[in-house]
Amino acid sequence: MKKSIILLLLLFVGISVNSQILVRGTVKDNKGKPIKLASITLIDTYDGATSDSLGKFSFKTYDKGEYAISASLIGYRTQTIKILLEKDTAVANFILKDDITELDAVTITAGSFEANDKKRATVLNPLDIVTTAGAGADISSALQTLPGAQRVGEQEGLFIRGGSAEESKIIIDGAVVNNFFFSSVPGIQQRGRFSPFLFSSTAFSTGGYSALYGQALSAVLNLESIDIPDASEVQFGISPIFTNAGFQKVAKSKKASFGMSYSYTNLELYMKLIPQGPDFFRPPTSHNLDANFRMKTFKNGMVKVYGYLNTSRLGLKNNSFDSVGLYNQFKLNNVNCFVNVSWRQPLGKGWKLFAVTSYSDNVDNIRGEVQDKDYNRLPITGIAALDNKSFDIDANKSMLQFRTVVEKKIKGLNAIRFGGETWRNEDRSNFKFYYANFKTFVPETYSAGFVESDIFISKKLAFRPGLRYEYSALTQKANIAPRGSISYLLAKPTQISFDYGIFYQTPDRKYLTQQSNFDFTRADHYILTFQHFTKDYTFRAQVFDKEYKSLLKTDSTNQFAVSTDGYGYARGIEIFWRDKKTIKGLDYWISYSYLDTKRNYLNFPIYAQPNFAANHTGSVVIKKFWSKKMFGINWSYNWATGRPYYNPNKPSEQYLSDRTKFYSTNNFSFNWITKVMKSNAVFVVGINNVFNQKQVFGYTYSSRIKDDAGLFLKQAVGPPASMGFFIGLFMSWGVDRTQQSINNNL
Repeated sequence: MKKSIILLLLLFVGISVNSQILVRGTVKDNKGKPIKLASITLIDTYDGATSDSLGKFSFKTYDKGEYAISASLIGYRTQTIKILLEKDTAVANFILKDDITELDAVTITAGSFEANDKKRATVLNPLDIVTTAGAGADISSALQTLPGAQRVGEQEGLFIRGGSAEESKIIIDGAVVNNFFFSSVPGIQQRGRFSPFLFSSTAFSTGGYSALYGQALSAVLNLESIDIPDASEVQFGISPIFTNAGFQKVAKSKKASFGMSYSYTNLELYMKLIPQGPDFFRPPTSHNLDANFRMKTFKNGMVKVYGYLNTSRLGLKNNSFDSVGLYNQFKLNNVNCFVNVSWRQPLGKGWKLFAVTSYSDNVDNIRGEVQDKDYNRLPITGIAALDNKSFDIDANKSMLQFRTVVEKKIKGLNAIRFGGETWRNEDRSNFKFYYANFKTFVPETYSAGFVESDIFISKKLAFRPGLRYEYSALTQKANIAPRGSISYLLAKPTQISFDYGIFYQTPDRKYLTQQSNFDFTRADHYILTFQHFTKDYTFRAQVFDKEYKSLLKTDSTNQFAVSTDGYGYARGIEIFWRDKKTIKGLDYWISYSYLDTKRNYLNFPIYAQPNFAANHTGSVVIKKFWSKKMFGINWSYNWATGRPYYNPNKPSEQYLSDRTKFYSTNNFSFNWITKVMKSNAVFVVGINNVFNQKQVFGYTYSSRIKDDAGLFLKQAVGPPASMGFFIGLFMSWGVDRTQQSINNNL
């Protein structure tokens, strides 16, 4: 009996073994290379295996019928196929595609302006900006330490890669800011209106930017405001030149916040202590008020409202360079407002919506006059060089803007974005001279549509094509601008990229008061980039070529547009290195730019290098922070070779052939984080141009007075004071910025 039972059991086992089915196959990538350690699973069973070094696998199963079988491995997309289990052997072969993620994929360099996408552009955070010696907590001044930016000290604006200030656009939360800088004062650079602490990131692209943006031939600076703060806070700051106070109130739910701040600036005491070149009989003063509201919406959406109002005034006089014993006086009153409302909203299934509207208005009341030795207005003399410097100008510029962008994610990092925008600009001016009044009104309605896609061919290769359509009602012209970027990952985190794009811009409206039917100005960009980027080190080298077409030409007085037949080029090499790790607590960066540029535009009589471009520029910025003592020192050295300037004593064929002296400046500051009146306080001291080096930005010439050799007299244009000083105390209650300051300097 026992023998019979054993025999039956052996027979059953034998039958069971014979009924198993062998499942085998291979796992390879899309290039046919074997993938080892991939996990193979027969869905809804406990059967499976792991691929070997040749990508092969095998296992046995008792299950029969049609089943799903999958292969998976981190870094690849899981593949699932159908398999029929009915014979002795079943074969399943897999080809796995890369699962591309932001952590291991190549970075697309064009279109550097998506929110929080800090790897796609040279970025300075708010603490970088305020701790850069010599920048004076001004965003544009800090950017001048980066490659591509020129150091133009006699006027405001960003001068990038041979481009004028009008060729760069500054954007806040997706909307272009019409009057980012304080109003122009002859021969004196004006700072930006907005505090760097309003923004969570500052992304700076010096060319080849995304099809989502337009109306800039050279560069775009994108500023993204902060979302809801971490906690409620009260702020107070004081120095010999300004006082400010503000607060941020965060709801208990952390889903909403609002805040306000006010500041008053008066440079009277500063100018009494620090001798100035011009006579500021009315020292610069300003009142600034801003307010914000932020609210989370469903699915982590965000609505942000920001409003800004500023009033400022100043008055200065200089000795007249056209007559002995006379003075040229300049007075300015300005009122500026800016309102921005933005909304970003995930819509589900990979869809996102971004919308923004903004309104800005700027009013300048400018008065210039020639005064006698008793500071009385000089009567009409019949001498044009004197009489034309007495004038009154009332100028008003307003801008209303709407913009919408829709994004759809498609399988991993692949995406498509599309949308449109429209601007309504109105420029009004009333010029009053002794001989006549001139009123101008230049309206412009600008519209654009755009589409752009991210295509990740593999982890190492990505492509971003884009297309932009623009129409100007003022010029009654339209254009289509193709753009593209291709990037290849050499070895993590090192990559190369090539950017190409056509960029258009409506001619500067101040020249279109008589005639407006002109073509768009144009620049074609070609950029090759090598970049190594980690948390602690950044190295970037770029070679670029920018070809200008259809630049604006004006009459000999440089007042009215006559054609868009101008042309030019800008070519160069830029190098940037930043090291935050080699020496503990030390952060430094080094930048160098070589620029070869010429153009024939405005009233240039010949093809020449413009007066805002130097051939060689460089910076060294050093920041050392001692976390135990909460003390930091900052140093910057900025230099540039001489820039061209106009010499009326030379013939037109030598236009802009003279050069200023070598520009060099050393700047120092230190900051100490401490406790004052139970507040988290930062004490700051800064000195600009420590060694009192003479700085010359250019020369102005008399139009009447000549020397003994029969040459028109010249006068150097430099900063109002040879050295600058700053001292301030900033206090906050509610948010401890100590750790933030430590982390920024680690």
